[in-house]
Amino acid sequence: MFTSPEPVLRARSVAIVGASERARWPSSIFANLRDNGYPGKIYPINPRYAEVWGVRCYPDFAALPEPAEHALVIIPATAVQATLEEGAAHGLKSATVYAANIGEGHDPEIVARGQALKDLCRRTGLVISGPNCMGAMSMREKAFFYPNGDLCSVAPGPVGAVFQSGGTLQFWCQTGAARGLKFSYMISSGNELGIDLADYVNFLVEDEHTKTIALFIEGIRRPEAFMAAANKALAAGKPIVAIKTGRSQRSRAAAQSHTGAIAGDYEAYAAMCDRYGITNCDSLDEMVEVALAFQYTKRPKGNRVGWVTTSGGTVDLLYDYMDGERGTVMPDYGPATVAAIQPHIPAEMTPKNPLDSGIPSSLETAAKICAAVAADPAVDMIAWAAQLPGGAGKRKVIDPQPMLDVMAATDKPIVAFGRMLYPLTPTGLEFQDRIGIAHLQGMQPTIRALGALAAFGAREGRKLADLPPASGWRDAVVGEALNATLASHGVALPKSAFVKTPAGAADAAGEIGFPVALKIVSAELSHKTEVGGVLLNLKSAAEVKAGAESLAARIHGASPNARLDGYLVQEMVSGVEVILGARNDPLYGPVLVVGSGGVMVELTGDVALRLLPVGADEARDMIAGLKLSRLLAGYRGKPEADTEALVRAVCGLSDFYLAHRHWLADIEINPLIVLPKGQGARAVDVRAIYSDAAPAAVTV
Repeated sequence: MFTSPEPVLRARSVAIVGASERARWPSSIFANLRDNGYPGKIYPINPRYAEVWGVRCYPDFAALPEPAEHALVIIPATAVQATLEEGAAHGLKSATVYAANIGEGHDPEIVARGQALKDLCRRTGLVISGPNCMGAMSMREKAFFYPNGDLCSVAPGPVGAVFQSGGTLQFWCQTGAARGLKFSYMISSGNELGIDLADYVNFLVEDEHTKTIALFIEGIRRPEAFMAAANKALAAGKPIVAIKTGRSQRSRAAAQSHTGAIAGDYEAYAAMCDRYGITNCDSLDEMVEVALAFQYTKRPKGNRVGWVTTSGGTVDLLYDYMDGERGTVMPDYGPATVAAIQPHIPAEMTPKNPLDSGIPSSLETAAKICAAVAADPAVDMIAWAAQLPGGAGKRKVIDPQPMLDVMAATDKPIVAFGRMLYPLTPTGLEFQDRIGIAHLQGMQPTIRALGALAAFGAREGRKLADLPPASGWRDAVVGEALNATLASHGVALPKSAFVKTPAGAADAAGEIGFPVALKIVSAELSHKTEVGGVLLNLKSAAEVKAGAESLAARIHGASPNARLDGYLVQEMVSGVEVILGARNDPLYGPVLVVGSGGVMVELTGDVALRLLPVGADEARDMIAGLKLSRLLAGYRGKPEADTEALVRAVCGLSDFYLAHRHWLADIEINPLIVLPKGQGARAVDVRAIYSDAAPAAVTV
């Protein structure tokens, strides 16, 4: 499933194809290798020169004194194929191809170049990084193949970065290094015609020096392999921090034209991240804060944060910022904690969470307060308001020992945070390393970083099982059998009857009991309400018969060619309207959606999406994150709804769809009516779309 990038990232000798003193990238990369101690041999290749950069230059691979393991191919796209064919014939094992116009887009000539390169890899076993990339930096191996000299001086460390945007890689890594991030590998993956994102992630999971993985994603070419690598990372306790383009249609189109990747449905991607414990960031700046938190910080056992600040204004802002964020909570400090804090803050201050401690007189005092909070059994991690010290001329050197003692006495993570961005100095970064506490910048990024720590801590070490095979029978999801199968999985439907005629509708309504709802049934009309195909609260047989006749006339008037299959008569139920559905995402597999339902679903966009299977706890978490939860709790005098019945329906549909996903491409219940507490839920409108192996779409 995976191709190892080791021949690229740990190459013991390298050829620079396109060597020229007038070319900036080859010159920069040669200087990187020569000046920073690359231990392998370097062979410049260019038939136009006998010497470059003061060393011998070779005309081709055949002229080398021994085979080069890796080639840095910095030549036009039209010359790449022939060059690599010659290299492979003379012992070349891998290559980084920097040129664009190989495989991406829709131009037949460019697409053909990409296919030829893939064929070469299959024939020869050549491992290709790129094309359309900017190379990689292997910090411990000193294999500096990226044309940026500043990055060579970054100290080796635990963060492996893989960016599909080569230009963005250098700016993010430089910014991260200025904040104290240290890297094992910095990789620009480009068009990924050879090694792809899944291969790199798998390599970094297996690398003993890499502890955190940072990704810039435009598209995931092999989602199944990527999820397998992410599963390995989760089981190994290595967090993945990512940002992905593709939220907007324009962004998806740009990603496809740039890399040829399928951007995929962003919501399904986010659900995949949730399943595999990937922290999906909103910005590159946020990704720096989260990566820094993971680099220095222990894993929490829960999401309860004890805040220690030095300002009432900070406390007020934390209340505001926390109100809009999920992921962490602020518990009240216990009586013992309050008593332990009180001697270290001004008498007029009230010990509470978040704590305004005033300005502590010393680091010793701040350490005692943090120690008291860390000892509170209701706290899982501590957020301490503190900035890194400046240079020696601005502020005396601070001994970190008091806080080191606190950290040694607790297994709970401690994160420092500044209220705003502030400049750092070498003195400050040295202090951060000595104290071993991530000093984050900005309160909102800090809140999100703490949420990322809590979310990963809750999942760390798990190895998720593969999905079970689909085992359901085709006959169990066709026609009336669909209703019975759903009911057997805990998705109950209202009393109902399908009839062919208005008179039959009136008779069925009498048997069900008034009032009833009446709906047209037509495989050609998926949204009944939009075409006026639903009548509610009909109280007599006469109303039902007349309503059916009017519906038939209305439908034929609006859509003369639409076939009316009959009518569905249902008992009237009222409560909170929910949409519940499952489908097979083409990239990430079966997913489930739950959200505010009825006619408002497209307008509100209040939905949550998860990969299947979905258990009870995950269902509750999905519901809790929706505005829908306020309706379920009883909004503006309405009775509390049967949320647990909704949870059972979510889990039931999850089990149902997993068993029958080979027959059903999509199933949607809209609305599922959640009745008052203790009364259950009813799937009022079910629409099943069958796969190619099964019948056409059916609405019941």
